[in-house]
Amino acid sequence: MAISQSLHPYVLPFVRSVLQLAFWFLLPMVVFVPLERLFSVHRQKIFRKSFLLDAAYYLLNGILPKFLLAAPMAAIAWALHHVVPGRVHVWVAAMPLWARLVAALAVGDFGFYWGHRWMHEVPFLWRFHAIHHSAEEMDWLVNVRAHPLDLVFGRLCGFVPMYALGLVQPMLGNSLDFVPLAVTLVGTLWGYFIHSNLRWRLEWLGALLSTPAFHHWHHTNDEHVNRNYAAMLPFLDRLFGTWYLPKEWPPAYGIDTPVAPGLPTQLLEPLLRHQEIHATFGAATVTERTSV
Repeated sequence: MAISQSLHPYVLPFVRSVLQLAFWFLLPMVVFVPLERLFSVHRQKIFRKSFLLDAAYYLLNGILPKFLLAAPMAAIAWALHHVVPGRVHVWVAAMPLWARLVAALAVGDFGFYWGHRWMHEVPFLWRFHAIHHSAEEMDWLVNVRAHPLDLVFGRLCGFVPMYALGLVQPMLGNSLDFVPLAVTLVGTLWGYFIHSNLRWRLEWLGALLSTPAFHHWHHTNDEHVNRNYAAMLPFLDRLFGTWYLPKEWPPAYGIDTPVAPGLPTQLLEPLLRHQEIHATFGAATVTERTSV
């Protein structure tokens, strides 16, 4: 009885978290699966190879990054609040909510562009990011295939400039700031969209916002790799010389470097040397393709 009473305060929050995770998994699934059947780029199964692995990444990344981000974001917010002139925070706080949200999305995508580019150009960061690019079939769920530390680094790169300009919690008051929640939600939903197996280019709107056609070329496994880093605003790639969008679709996806199979080994591999993974989990680990 005493144990059940002590656990009672934690039961409802846990159940609520589980239901939220289930809802945010089923919602995009209900939306994108029928669309991908009707407007697919490539014919493939709904439960394609590594579907269960990506579902496991969804569960992990729905919980772990929140805890990993809490301390560094609190420290960054405190530091920037004391470094950035107070008049900047006052001026930004006076902006209409919609203007602050639009500005936060644009500034955040600028930060994410460079963080994402570093993930490809810095070998240590690529160890983690390679997991995301190991997908050989593209659909909405590939959006969540990411090492938690890779995900944390990308979000930090996006949020730091927003905090620096006071676009997030400009007055650091006690009330909940809607902007970071909205930025995270929009970014997540847009991530599902640009990874989806949809042959959509959105015509003229595709020049302003990223599309599946734009982002699929970021996942190509040919000579046109390391292009199209922006999550939402393609003009950033035009500005920095990494834009590429032909009329064709990529002939193949994935990477040439073998990735460890299974969630546990994929989480460990970037943290350990290749030889250590080979010795610990066996030769098959570094030669097989991903599975659950």
